[in-house]
Amino acid sequence: MIKKLFLFCILFAFQFMVFAQNGNVKPLTIGEIRTLKSEILNEERNLNIYLPQNFDKAKSYPIIYLLDGSMNEDFIHVSGLVQFFNLMYAMPETIVVGIANVDRKRDFTFHTDVKDLQKDYPTTGHSEKFISFLEKELKPYIQSQFKTTDTYLFGQSLGGLLATEILLKKPELFNNYFIISPSLWWDDESLLKNANQLLSKSSDTKKFVYVSVGKGEHKVMIKDAEDFYNILQKSKKKNWTVEYKMMDLDNHATILHRSLYEGLVKLFPYQEPK
Repeated sequence: MIKKLFLFCILFAFQFMVFAQNGNVKPLTIGEIRTLKSEILNEERNLNIYLPQNFDKAKSYPIIYLLDGSMNEDFIHVSGLVQFFNLMYAMPETIVVGIANVDRKRDFTFHTDVKDLQKDYPTTGHSEKFISFLEKELKPYIQSQFKTTDTYLFGQSLGGLLATEILLKKPELFNNYFIISPSLWWDDESLLKNANQLLSKSSDTKKFVYVSVGKGEHKVMIKDAEDFYNILQKSKKKNWTVEYKMMDLDNHATILHRSLYEGLVKLFPYQEPK
């Protein structure tokens, strides 16, 4: 009896190994990883790209450019959120381009003379180069690979600082800006202080701007986000839709996913299935 049981166990284990090797196991693919050689940044940059389930090369798609888009950062959960909005809300199928980080403190901040910041962020001050990379290399590359419509920029924290800088200095780069918990304290709030002057120079073309901050965040970050929203509201951009959301249950670590959800609902409200 023991011998038969032993032989049965060996046979079962063998059959399981064969099934595991030759059965219904296959890769789960939600997109692709591409590498773009940047002459501006003098380095290779990885792009994590989410493609809709029914992706068709002949079809045109909105594009979300996601800062902090590494696989171990925000790419997977943001792609899942987009898929959910495609499924349950009025959001069209959308491609997500996650820009994997190399040195976010270098890429997302502009120059500062504040000594403490120079000490804490030794590689800082190269956002101008990174914006040039977005404008002259990344966006043209994506447009050469996919047929595109509206563009979105998602950024949180230092990524929110960069998104704010782009909105104020080169607003035409994107149609929609999701600015979450922006680090406008950077460089003694110089970007915030210059916001009115910069806005006065920008055109009044159609744009959606969503700003949010968590109630559990630092009081300076809350104040700066509210001040920035008020500046946008008073900028007299008739074709800019500006939204603000205080996330009562969130802090700096938890805010991004829930805040993006709230922002997307404002653009794509729920519709009862027909």
